[in-house]
Amino acid sequence: MAACGAGNEGETSASGGDGDAAASASGTIKGAGASSMEKAQNEWIANFTDVAPDATVEYAPDGSGTGREKFINGAVNFAGTDSAMEDDEIAKAKEKGCTGETIQFPIYVSPIAVAFNLKDVDSLNLSAPVIADIFSGKIKTWNDPAIAKENEGVDLPDTKITPVNRSDESGTSKNFSAYLSEAAPENWKHEPEDVWPIKGGEAAKGTSGVVDTIGAGEGNIGYADASQIGDLKAAKIKAGEEFIEYSPDAAAKILESAERVDESSKTNYAVKLDRGNAGEGVYPVVLVSYAVACTDYEDKDVASTVKAYLEYAVSEDGQKASTDAAGSAGLSEAATKNATDALGQIKTD
Repeated sequence: MAACGAGNEGETSASGGDGDAAASASGTIKGAGASSMEKAQNEWIANFTDVAPDATVEYAPDGSGTGREKFINGAVNFAGTDSAMEDDEIAKAKEKGCTGETIQFPIYVSPIAVAFNLKDVDSLNLSAPVIADIFSGKIKTWNDPAIAKENEGVDLPDTKITPVNRSDESGTSKNFSAYLSEAAPENWKHEPEDVWPIKGGEAAKGTSGVVDTIGAGEGNIGYADASQIGDLKAAKIKAGEEFIEYSPDAAAKILESAERVDESSKTNYAVKLDRGNAGEGVYPVVLVSYAVACTDYEDKDVASTVKAYLEYAVSEDGQKASTDAAGSAGLSEAATKNATDALGQIKTD
């Protein structure tokens, strides 16, 4: 295992990982939430428990909505979510599962791939208005003039288009819908929500379910965390005057213009992305996943282990492990500082 190996024990990396805290962690902590970050969570858990043999970390990739609900009700000690906790959810958590303050901060940044299944088409360009019209059902076949205009020289078939969406509550759905509403407001009139707004189409549960469904049918198209699309092909997305292939670096650039939702908060580090005005070289279809935890836990061993685990995840080593395992974009220096500041609010004694 890389990242959190014995060579880092007792050291504090520049990005905030504390080897002593990890090595002394003990007991079991449970998390649940976004399936998009499943690969990253698995890697973090393996590396963290490698140097913290007395600790057990469990993460159930049940989806963002379920993860937030479990955190609110105190069924898990931390959550992962592709959309930040809203004020009303934080208030509910304070009444139930988190009697202290809820903390949340970006932990995982990844491109959302627009994956497609066309046997004889290897490369595809798509703009936000065209994607919106595909997923709303206005564009019905792959050789539609709107698609052809963006793909000169490509022999597009007259195959029926079948859009595939998430059937469960999903922060990936919310992020994808947010991109469409910001980048193509005339074509996509739906408010971004965890529940996909269009009913009656092809739907599947979880990231893996969507990926499997896209791969099962010629002409299918869907959205999923780019790290998990496997052998599926992904469209290049228009940003400015060019079509951009997804990559961690291209996705990370969108954070450069992101602003905090509440600049004064010491616990809420949610950010607002400007997906509709992505600059040159920016891949605009991005999800920012959050870690959600509590400032106060009844069991101080749980508090210490949650803090140490999440400190590792946002550290330089943890982010490198996530990039290697899942193709995610590493956190910026500012985002890492925000995360460690938030984690500093957890009471461990």
